[in-house]
Amino acid sequence: MESLSIDGAWVHTPLVHRDDRGSFQEWFRGAEFAAALGHELGLAQANMSVSRRGVVRGIHFADVPPGQAKYVTCARGAALDVVVDIRVGSPTFGQWEGVLIDETDRRAVYLGEGLGHAFCALTDDTTVVYLCSTPYKAEREHGIDPLDPEIGIEWPQDIEPVLSAKDAEAPSLSDARESGLLPSYDACMEHFAALRNRSS
Repeated sequence: MESLSIDGAWVHTPLVHRDDRGSFQEWFRGAEFAAALGHELGLAQANMSVSRRGVVRGIHFADVPPGQAKYVTCARGAALDVVVDIRVGSPTFGQWEGVLIDETDRRAVYLGEGLGHAFCALTDDTTVVYLCSTPYKAEREHGIDPLDPEIGIEWPQDIEPVLSAKDAEAPSLSDARESGLLPSYDACMEHFAALRNRSS
Protein backbone atom coordinates (compact mmCIF):
# COMPACT_ATOMS: atom_id res chain seq x y z
CA MET A 1 0.00 0.00 0.00
CA GLU A 2 1.41 3.38 -1.04
CA SER A 3 -0.17 6.62 0.11
CA LEU A 4 -1.36 9.11 -2.49
CA SER A 5 -1.00 12.89 -2.21
CA ILE A 6 -4.45 13.15 -0.60
CA ASP A 7 -4.53 11.99 3.02
CA GLY A 8 -6.72 8.91 3.37
CA ALA A 9 -6.15 7.64 -0.19
CA TRP A 10 -3.84 4.75 -1.08
CA VAL A 11 -2.90 2.62 -4.07
CA HIS A 12 -1.97 -1.06 -4.03
CA THR A 13 -0.01 -2.65 -6.88
CA PRO A 14 -0.17 -6.43 -6.47
CA LEU A 15 2.32 -9.01 -7.61
CA VAL A 16 0.69 -10.60 -10.66
CA HIS A 17 1.68 -14.19 -11.44
CA ARG A 18 1.36 -14.92 -15.15
CA ASP A 19 1.79 -18.11 -17.14
CA ASP A 20 0.31 -19.73 -20.23
CA ARG A 21 -2.98 -20.28 -18.41
CA GLY A 22 -3.51 -16.61 -17.57
CA SER A 23 -2.77 -14.74 -14.34
CA PHE A 24 -3.36 -14.75 -10.61
CA GLN A 25 -2.98 -12.03 -7.99
CA GLU A 26 -4.01 -11.31 -4.42
CA TRP A 27 -5.73 -7.95 -4.83
CA PHE A 28 -6.66 -7.60 -1.16
CA ARG A 29 -4.97 -8.91 2.01
CA GLY A 30 -6.64 -7.81 5.22
CA ALA A 31 -3.56 -8.00 7.46
CA GLU A 32 -1.36 -5.94 5.12
CA PHE A 33 -4.15 -3.43 4.62
CA ALA A 34 -4.61 -2.98 8.37
CA ALA A 35 -0.86 -2.67 8.93
CA ALA A 36 -0.60 0.17 6.39
CA LEU A 37 -3.74 2.10 7.34
CA GLY A 38 -3.90 1.34 11.05
CA HIS A 39 -7.38 -0.17 10.89
CA GLU A 40 -9.25 -2.98 9.19
CA LEU A 41 -11.58 -2.56 6.25
CA GLY A 42 -15.01 -3.62 7.40
CA LEU A 43 -16.70 -5.25 4.42
CA ALA A 44 -20.41 -4.52 4.16
CA GLN A 45 -21.04 -4.54 0.41
CA ALA A 46 -19.35 -5.47 -2.87
CA ASN A 47 -20.28 -3.63 -6.07
CA MET A 48 -19.52 -4.15 -9.75
CA SER A 49 -20.15 -1.78 -12.64
CA VAL A 50 -19.73 -2.41 -16.36
CA SER A 51 -19.30 0.71 -18.50
CA ARG A 52 -18.75 1.54 -22.14
CA ARG A 53 -15.87 3.76 -23.20
CA GLY A 54 -16.34 7.35 -22.09
CA VAL A 55 -18.71 6.70 -19.20
CA VAL A 56 -17.88 8.88 -16.19
CA ARG A 57 -19.32 7.79 -12.86
CA GLY A 58 -19.13 10.18 -9.90
CA ILE A 59 -18.05 12.27 -8.12
CA HIS A 60 -19.79 10.29 -5.35
CA PHE A 61 -19.50 10.44 -1.56
CA ALA A 62 -21.48 9.61 1.59
CA ASP A 63 -22.23 11.46 4.82
CA VAL A 64 -19.62 11.10 7.60
CA PRO A 65 -20.23 9.43 9.95
CA PRO A 66 -20.43 6.66 8.93
CA GLY A 67 -19.26 7.48 5.40
CA GLN A 68 -18.31 4.79 2.93
CA ALA A 69 -14.71 3.73 2.36
CA LYS A 70 -14.05 2.04 -0.99
CA TYR A 71 -11.38 -0.32 -2.27
CA VAL A 72 -11.61 -0.25 -6.05
CA THR A 73 -9.99 -2.23 -8.87
CA CYS A 74 -10.58 -2.89 -12.55
CA ALA A 75 -11.28 -6.52 -13.46
CA ARG A 76 -11.60 -5.89 -17.21
CA GLY A 77 -10.58 -3.05 -19.49
CA ALA A 78 -9.16 0.17 -18.09
CA ALA A 79 -10.32 3.22 -16.17
CA LEU A 80 -8.94 6.49 -14.87
CA ASP A 81 -9.87 6.28 -11.19
CA VAL A 82 -10.05 9.64 -9.42
CA VAL A 83 -9.97 10.60 -5.73
CA VAL A 84 -11.20 14.11 -4.87
CA ASP A 85 -10.67 15.78 -1.49
CA ILE A 86 -14.05 17.31 -0.66
CA ARG A 87 -13.48 17.52 3.11
CA VAL A 88 -14.03 21.10 4.25
CA GLY A 89 -10.99 22.24 6.21
CA SER A 90 -8.59 19.73 4.65
CA PRO A 91 -5.19 21.08 3.58
CA THR A 92 -5.80 19.52 0.14
CA PHE A 93 -9.47 20.53 -0.19
CA GLY A 94 -10.55 20.64 -3.83
CA GLN A 95 -7.53 18.70 -5.09
CA TRP A 96 -7.74 15.47 -7.03
CA GLU A 97 -5.48 12.59 -7.98
CA GLY A 98 -5.95 10.06 -10.73
CA VAL A 99 -4.71 6.48 -10.94
CA LEU A 100 -4.88 4.21 -13.98
CA ILE A 101 -6.52 0.95 -12.98
CA ASP A 102 -6.58 -1.79 -15.59
CA GLU A 103 -6.50 -5.51 -16.30
CA THR A 104 -2.73 -5.44 -16.82
CA ASP A 105 -1.17 -3.96 -13.68
CA ARG A 106 -4.21 -4.74 -11.50
CA ARG A 107 -3.76 -1.73 -9.22
CA ALA A 108 -6.39 -1.07 -6.57
CA VAL A 109 -7.27 2.29 -5.03
CA TYR A 110 -8.44 2.78 -1.46
CA LEU A 111 -10.25 5.94 -0.47
CA GLY A 112 -11.28 6.58 3.10
CA GLU A 113 -14.58 7.93 4.33
CA GLY A 114 -15.28 11.51 3.28
CA LEU A 115 -13.35 11.47 0.01
CA GLY A 116 -15.07 11.83 -3.35
CA HIS A 117 -14.73 9.10 -5.96
CA ALA A 118 -15.14 9.06 -9.73
CA PHE A 119 -13.81 7.19 -12.72
CA CYS A 120 -13.85 7.30 -16.51
CA ALA A 121 -14.03 4.08 -18.52
CA LEU A 122 -11.24 4.05 -21.11
CA THR A 123 -12.45 0.94 -22.96
CA ASP A 124 -15.75 -0.71 -23.75
CA ASP A 125 -16.92 -3.22 -21.14
CA THR A 126 -14.71 -1.68 -18.46
CA THR A 127 -15.55 -3.67 -15.33
CA VAL A 128 -14.85 -2.00 -11.99
CA VAL A 129 -15.36 -3.79 -8.67
CA TYR A 130 -15.54 -2.17 -5.25
CA LEU A 131 -15.36 -3.38 -1.69
CA CYS A 132 -17.36 -0.99 0.51
CA SER A 133 -17.22 -0.44 4.26
CA THR A 134 -20.93 0.38 4.61
CA PRO A 135 -24.02 -0.51 2.57
CA TYR A 136 -25.56 1.93 0.11
CA LYS A 137 -28.26 4.15 1.57
CA ALA A 138 -29.76 6.65 -0.85
CA GLU A 139 -30.52 9.26 1.79
CA ARG A 140 -26.86 9.71 2.73
CA GLU A 141 -25.32 9.43 -0.75
CA HIS A 142 -24.42 12.58 -2.68
CA GLY A 143 -22.68 13.74 -5.82
CA ILE A 144 -20.62 16.59 -7.24
CA ASP A 145 -20.35 17.54 -10.91
CA PRO A 146 -17.37 15.57 -12.31
CA LEU A 147 -16.86 18.26 -14.96
CA ASP A 148 -16.75 21.12 -12.44
CA PRO A 149 -14.00 23.47 -13.70
CA GLU A 150 -13.17 24.49 -10.12
CA ILE A 151 -11.96 20.94 -9.46
CA GLY A 152 -10.51 20.66 -12.95
CA ILE A 153 -10.18 16.90 -13.31
CA GLU A 154 -8.16 16.20 -16.44
CA TRP A 155 -10.36 13.61 -18.08
CA PRO A 156 -8.97 12.07 -21.30
CA GLN A 157 -9.20 14.65 -24.09
CA ASP A 158 -9.96 12.09 -26.79
CA ILE A 159 -13.05 10.73 -25.05
CA GLU A 160 -16.47 12.40 -24.94
CA PRO A 161 -17.75 12.01 -21.35
CA VAL A 162 -21.04 10.16 -20.89
CA LEU A 163 -22.82 10.98 -17.61
CA SER A 164 -26.00 9.77 -15.97
CA ALA A 165 -28.73 12.41 -15.59
CA LYS A 166 -28.10 12.40 -11.84
CA ASP A 167 -24.36 13.02 -12.18
CA ALA A 168 -24.89 15.67 -14.87
CA GLU A 169 -27.23 17.57 -12.55
CA ALA A 170 -24.98 17.29 -9.47
CA PRO A 171 -23.93 20.58 -7.85
CA SER A 172 -20.52 22.19 -8.22
CA LEU A 173 -18.02 21.88 -5.38
CA SER A 174 -18.74 25.48 -4.34
CA ASP A 175 -22.50 24.98 -4.34
CA ALA A 176 -22.19 21.74 -2.37
CA ARG A 177 -20.00 23.50 0.19
CA GLU A 178 -22.35 26.47 0.54
CA SER A 179 -25.33 24.15 1.07
CA GLY A 180 -23.54 22.26 3.87
CA LEU A 181 -23.51 19.02 1.90
CA LEU A 182 -19.78 18.29 2.23
CA PRO A 183 -18.14 16.39 5.11
CA SER A 184 -15.75 18.21 7.40
CA TYR A 185 -12.10 17.26 7.62
CA ASP A 186 -12.28 17.20 11.43
CA ALA A 187 -15.24 14.79 11.42
CA CYS A 188 -13.35 12.49 9.06
CA MET A 189 -10.22 12.56 11.22
CA GLU A 190 -12.30 11.73 14.30
CA HIS A 191 -13.85 8.83 12.39
CA PHE A 192 -10.42 7.49 11.35
CA ALA A 193 -9.19 7.74 14.95
CA ALA A 194 -12.22 5.75 16.12
CA LEU A 195 -11.50 3.07 13.51
CA ARG A 196 -7.88 2.80 14.66
CA ASN A 197 -8.93 2.56 18.31
CA ARG A 198 -11.39 -0.16 17.43
CA SER A 199 -8.66 -2.16 15.67
CA SER A 200 -6.05 -1.82 18.45
